[in-house]
Amino acid sequence: MKMPCRESNKSGRQQVLLWVLVGAVPVVALICLLFGASGFGVPELSTPMGRAIFGLRLNRVFTALVVGAALSSAGCLFQALLRNPLAEPYVLGVSSGAALGAAGAILLGAGGGFMLVTLPAAAFLGAALTMGLVLLVAGGVRASIYSLILSGVIVSAVGSSILMFMVSTASHESLHSVVWWMLGNLQPTSPGLLATCAVVVVGGIVGIWWMAPDLNTLTLGRDTAHHVGVKTEFVTFMGLVLATLITSSAVAVAGLISFVGLIVPHTVRSLIGPDHRRLIPVAALSGGAFLAVCDAVARSLLPLLVDLPIEIPVGVLTALCGGPFFLFILKWRGRRGWIG
Repeated sequence: MKMPCRESNKSGRQQVLLWVLVGAVPVVALICLLFGASGFGVPELSTPMGRAIFGLRLNRVFTALVVGAALSSAGCLFQALLRNPLAEPYVLGVSSGAALGAAGAILLGAGGGFMLVTLPAAAFLGAALTMGLVLLVAGGVRASIYSLILSGVIVSAVGSSILMFMVSTASHESLHSVVWWMLGNLQPTSPGLLATCAVVVVGGIVGIWWMAPDLNTLTLGRDTAHHVGVKTEFVTFMGLVLATLITSSAVAVAGLISFVGLIVPHTVRSLIGPDHRRLIPVAALSGGAFLAVCDAVARSLLPLLVDLPIEIPVGVLTALCGGPFFLFILKWRGRRGWIG
């Protein structure tokens, strides 16, 4: 007789946490607008310089919301499709493949109006080829967790080697921008590119949310999902396409930013439960807020501590957070379960 009461209390707590997380996102975004290399607080909007600084901060927060939402949603989707607690775009090599394709387009001279099409398209092509190669090496979507991770590491290493070769042969003019972009950078470049990728990311997240009931069933196993009427092959294919699409869009805008798709989905899932109808939108919002906080810290930490106008690439900061988190999940996944 106590079990229903316990479950009801747990559901109530999850519902409260859900609304707390959703309500915290705009608050976090507004607070992040106060941080910058020029100091803490709202810039003087009555001066051209102050308006320019505030505009840069606003663009960076918006970019963080888009990129963080894309990477978090892709992480949720990969984990559901592959039933793999460590699946996320960076670990599987999808981010590296997208970076290889996008960097190739940049070094080959994609610019101007063509960048709105060529850069996202090149990133998607690189990510899709990488995802296909990882699954081929691992033995398909039914491969074990260790096979997928090892395959992702191998393919990512090969892609990184090719990328380093391309960078080493690049001209001096394009070298700095490509290297900075590879480290993860939310500094706005092209408003048109950001707007294009934002539309793609929002559309992709809506498509993922539409698949949420099937994703809930897939977490019980492909055979079980097939017996209850889920078209497992179609759902898996469409899911991989959507995850690759939004990941490549994020990489085209901000470069390589690791582990957001691992940290945020696991944290949100432990707070509000594994139901993807709630998990996908909340993870998307939380991922954007998390990346906005990381970027605020990255651009203001060194100026605050040592009074130097030096910015830490946000990809470096997320990697520092994600490495220990990855090891924690790897160590405790068997004890706490794959959704823990």
